[in-house]
Amino acid sequence: MKAMKIILGENQRVEAHYKGFVIQTDQPVKVGGDSSAPSPFDLFLASIGTCAGYYVQSFCKQRKIATDGIYLEQSLHVDEATRMIGEIEIRIYLPADFPDQYKAAVIKSAEACSVKKHIINAPEFSVKIV
Repeated sequence: MKAMKIILGENQRVEAHYKGFVIQTDQPVKVGGDSSAPSPFDLFLASIGTCAGYYVQSFCKQRKIATDGIYLEQSLHVDEATRMIGEIEIRIYLPADFPDQYKAAVIKSAEACSVKKHIINAPEFSVKIV
């Protein structure tokens, strides 16, 4: 089992200590935080986009394709009925000289994101008092 230590900080700040890193979070001012760091939900959303970006980058590097000019944009589409995100759209922007034969494969590489796989095949959650 991998353990991550979560430390409660001042006001609305919360830190995660994991693998030698300290990941800081805060809440927006409108909900009582100081906006000193991304919210946990912002980090969740960023993990999806950066994971897809990592897979695109790895795909290109394995094929010795320059990554200059390649970037991704992630858009969130909210379901009005549930007021939750109903769709996450990731658009990959490629330079004009990107090889045509790899365009479908680069999409497939982004879809291989392990964060996305864990959302689709969600783990069980349990919360306990120790």
